[in-house]
Amino acid sequence: MVVRFRLAELLAPLSYVTDLGMGEPEGQALRSTLLCVRLGEMLGLRGDELVDCYYTTMLRHIGCTATAHEESSFLVPDEIAARKQIRNADLTKPGEALNATRGLLVEVPVTARPRLLLHMATNPGWGRNVERSLCEVAALAARRLGLGKGVEEGVYSARERWDGKGHPRGLRAEAIAMPARLALVCGQLASLSSAIGARDACTALRVRAGGWLDPRIAKLLSEHGMALLKEIDAVDLLEAVPAAEPGLGRVVTAEEIDKVARTFADLTDLKVPWTHGHSAAVAEIAERAAATLKLSEPDQVTVRRAGLLQDLGRVGVPNSIWEKAGPLNSIEWEKVRLHPYHSERILSRCPALAPIARIAGMHHERQDGSGYHRQASGSAIPPAARILAAADAYQAMTQERPYRPRWTVDRAAAELRRMSQNGQLDSEAVAAVLATTGQKHKRTWPSGLSDREVEVLRLVAKGLSNRAIGSTMGISPRTAEHHVQNVYAKVGFSTRAAAALYAMENNLL
Repeated sequence: MVVRFRLAELLAPLSYVTDLGMGEPEGQALRSTLLCVRLGEMLGLRGDELVDCYYTTMLRHIGCTATAHEESSFLVPDEIAARKQIRNADLTKPGEALNATRGLLVEVPVTARPRLLLHMATNPGWGRNVERSLCEVAALAARRLGLGKGVEEGVYSARERWDGKGHPRGLRAEAIAMPARLALVCGQLASLSSAIGARDACTALRVRAGGWLDPRIAKLLSEHGMALLKEIDAVDLLEAVPAAEPGLGRVVTAEEIDKVARTFADLTDLKVPWTHGHSAAVAEIAERAAATLKLSEPDQVTVRRAGLLQDLGRVGVPNSIWEKAGPLNSIEWEKVRLHPYHSERILSRCPALAPIARIAGMHHERQDGSGYHRQASGSAIPPAARILAAADAYQAMTQERPYRPRWTVDRAAAELRRMSQNGQLDSEAVAAVLATTGQKHKRTWPSGLSDREVEVLRLVAKGLSNRAIGSTMGISPRTAEHHVQNVYAKVGFSTRAAAALYAMENNLL
């Protein structure tokens, strides 16, 4: 019997990833989506337009990992805490901008505050570049998910403002696509109501009407917002949101489930330059190892999908922890240890992915009980999870990290064998993983990229400046800039994050 799932049933639980990345309460994207459907019906929207509004609202923050590295490096160490401080502030208003800046300074060590203020004062276009990057990545993700041009445009324009002071294109009024306008108003009410209460949130919409927000939509939602929020907060969001999908609802195939999983895997890995392509590589190694051990075909699928989605919970951990060059303290370690738990909880709520949840949540468990988050041991760890643990460990060793250089495959293999001998990793899983690695493949590059341009793209994805790219490749900064612009022109993007996501999608890393 073939079990069929709807796309909404797949994406609704995965929207919790964007809640983690934005520092929003769990289910905030889904609250916004229900508001969008109810309000869209009041506005007389029907058919494909309402479907586009539905998915735009659900996934408007899907690009949230795009600039985590830049925000953590140049703004505040904890980019998630920073987003909490500024997400509801109208930065075109001096009073709100000042309060937001004060909030940011609270999140920054005293000694680093002058650097932050100097950066903000001397880089007025920095915020615009961040917004463009978020929008490019969101639109590319929507395209990869097959959501259509309306949703691509919706998420790309979700940071525009009615008064034309938004980004990335400075669109104004009805030049902004309806899905973007509706998503922004509903997203603000959902977020503000959690922060200051429903009544004050509705008042804020009225104040922002005609400036930040579409006046007609904001006025209508401010009038009905309290009643709608009361209705929404009384239901089970994971049941109500898929049920509220406009139209007949799109059914996904097994191939499309894999496509969704790969998209979210790449978005997760985009958060930290050192993890680009990690999840896809783990999935490939683990699937081959499972075949080597003659696991059933369904178990091989489980291992592959678990490998892709095992690190979803990473999105909720600040980049200052993932990018720390030295040892983690106990508080930081606790946040790291919880990321498999968050991955498992998100996946367990998704009917199509629930079978892989436990396996994904155990990818850091060890046979001797020294792993996390369960500290399971021995036979309590299923064979699929043992394979995943070995594949993840091997792949991580062969990638550079902030606290160590990339290991050679020989050194990684030796360390995997040592962990097997010490009882940390399953010996059969280790043997199977090592049997599948180290294979070389001839490649032809997409978008007409040359070998040299692929090398440049890899350096761009890591966040290197033109000067650093030139130094690495032994060319002048001006020549490096020329190569970078050629790469951007060929791949069709203009920001590091979007280029990095493109590189992951096409296995160029």
